[in-house]
Amino acid sequence: MSSTAFQFNERPASSLQPRPGESTLIEVTDYTVAGWKPPANPEDRSRWYCARLEEGQILFFAGTPYKLPADDRDCLIGVRQTSVAYHKNVSYRPREGRIHGLDRASADADRLRAIMGAYSRHVTAFAADFLRPYARGWKLDFASFRSLEERGRDLPLKQRNDLLHTDAFPTRPTNGNRILRVFTNLNPSEPRVWLTGEPFDVIAPRLAPDAGLLACAAKARSSLRPLSRLPGRLGSALGLPVPDRSPYDSFMLGFHDYLKANGAFQDSPAKSRCEFPPNSTWIVFTDSVPHAVLSGRLALEHTYIISEADLMLPEKSPRQVLEKLAGTSLRN
Repeated sequence: MSSTAFQFNERPASSLQPRPGESTLIEVTDYTVAGWKPPANPEDRSRWYCARLEEGQILFFAGTPYKLPADDRDCLIGVRQTSVAYHKNVSYRPREGRIHGLDRASADADRLRAIMGAYSRHVTAFAADFLRPYARGWKLDFASFRSLEERGRDLPLKQRNDLLHTDAFPTRPTNGNRILRVFTNLNPSEPRVWLTGEPFDVIAPRLAPDAGLLACAAKARSSLRPLSRLPGRLGSALGLPVPDRSPYDSFMLGFHDYLKANGAFQDSPAKSRCEFPPNSTWIVFTDSVPHAVLSGRLALEHTYIISEADLMLPEKSPRQVLEKLAGTSLRN
């Protein structure tokens, strides 16, 4: 497919001003809550949008492109989150139907569980249609509702959202599969404000060596590597929450912390400010696009783990970028 196909959609959304050469925002105008606008070949369009995501772009919808009933939206806006520090957000686990991080005095837990379950189904149906190649082998990860104001949150450095970082999950290693996230700003009057930086394939050659990539590669080559995996494998066999991290996952977890603590990277001028308006939705690979949340409250988010086998541009994936730099495999 020509790289210029659907070029008419590749424009920054009004009020969103990315800088040239960095992650940009592509406003999607050919898909709504009713589905694809004709005339079109949905398969070709889906593949084109997947490729743009893998290049490090952000797909932006001026409205909400999936079913979200007004009653559910109003109920979520009234939710109170627990004050316990280790719950950054209200989280929902779709495969288990469980809610975490809710203040028990704030709302009926069963009602919120039902709303988050419906949200998960509706946004997943949208994503499966809009990004069709990914739905073949993806894994549903957590959904979350981010009710608290992000500006000024008192969190430890590793948990701060207002510092540029790429995502990695401490307890849910991906072994090189990708982290795709769909966000919606439910705030009826205020934007959700992000900063974004240069994509992973640009920053990794410059920063990964200092962040410990070569040491990680040496461990991956070591004959003792199988022994280091025994705790994770044993924990999994016993049903214990002990992650079996690949060298890739270990590096990405450290890189997440390294970027947040790197003052020069945080102060770099190579970043863009994005204001996502009320009721808008955006999609991004957060493992490859450095991002920070400066302000905003009342946002929904759903995470999907995308199989490497379903990527359009696998050479752009963080794992392949790192392996090219390290000269060795970083998978389990």
